[in-house]
Amino acid sequence: MKETAFTAKHIALGAKMVPFAGYNMPVEYVGINDEHQHVRNAVGVFDVSHMGEIWVKGPKALAFVQYVSSNDASVLVPGKAQYTCFPNGKGGIVDDFLVYCVDSVTYLLVVNAANIEKDWNHLCAQAPKFGLTPGKELYNASDEFCQLAVQGPLALKAMQKLTDENVVDMEYYTFKKLKLAGIDVIFSTTGYTGAGGCEIYASVNDSDALWKAVFEAGEEFGIRPIGLGARDTLRLEMGFCLYGNDIDDSTSPLEAGLGWITKFNDAKGDFIDRDFLLAQKAEGLKRKLVGFELIDRGVPRHGYDICNAAGELIGHVTSGTMSPSMKKAVGLGYVSADYMKAGSEVYIKVRDRLLKAVVVRPPFYKG
Repeated sequence: MKETAFTAKHIALGAKMVPFAGYNMPVEYVGINDEHQHVRNAVGVFDVSHMGEIWVKGPKALAFVQYVSSNDASVLVPGKAQYTCFPNGKGGIVDDFLVYCVDSVTYLLVVNAANIEKDWNHLCAQAPKFGLTPGKELYNASDEFCQLAVQGPLALKAMQKLTDENVVDMEYYTFKKLKLAGIDVIFSTTGYTGAGGCEIYASVNDSDALWKAVFEAGEEFGIRPIGLGARDTLRLEMGFCLYGNDIDDSTSPLEAGLGWITKFNDAKGDFIDRDFLLAQKAEGLKRKLVGFELIDRGVPRHGYDICNAAGELIGHVTSGTMSPSMKKAVGLGYVSADYMKAGSEVYIKVRDRLLKAVVVRPPFYKG
């Protein structure tokens, strides 16, 4: 099992450690609900060094990114980031990821930890079409980065203490290369919590200095380390997809409600699965990922059946939890076309009981 540059620190702080995406990761420190609320109301730090980073460089970099991804990267200017996904050529999703435009010939792709090898192989298979050489113009730098996600309404105020650059006024999904406590970093106003904040990319060689600086700067704001358990409940309250649960190689971006990152305009041009997705859009979806809130008491879990009032199977839960912020049970799941609209009544099968729920449009937590 792999370790991140911060694993020893989690263990020293008493975190409950679990295997995740091949890494030894902290799932919680003092309790998921408590950590969740701390990020919503103050500032917390997640170790996300297990994520993958892949560089795409050269005059064909943009054309390559456009072809392998669903969103239109041509709208990006230096300093802008974008959420997108890799269509797999069979109507499914290889992975969802972030693309950072450093300049017109340099892009950084940030991918999910569990999919680094799969994503890399997928990109290498497409690289020859654009004259890109793996290890050169296409470069897997995942082992060279450490990354901390500093999240919460006080996160940017805390991090502003470490740099002369203005970070508190940065727009959502923008980034800067800057010095943070004297460390060269990529400072990005992105995150997976819906609570605001940033993600900081640095060399693994600077991990100790980065950790020390971040926690010293955040001390007056009550900064705390946070585990992956709260990261999951935070993202679910926002309706953010989790690869392997809500999206995978068998779900299309349109079915997953990711039509907003699937572009068919002229600037986008051709991309993997374009014709398939255009046809799926024209024919209409037979199923779709929806959000739901339970009306009856209970907690939905991944894999539970979703039924109609007659008890007939209409889909499955992909993610579910008791929302720490709202104290109500919420979830995501795929349902057949007749039940996709907000307000539709559905039932979650828990053991032999059918618990009433209603389809709602995420985010569940409005803040």
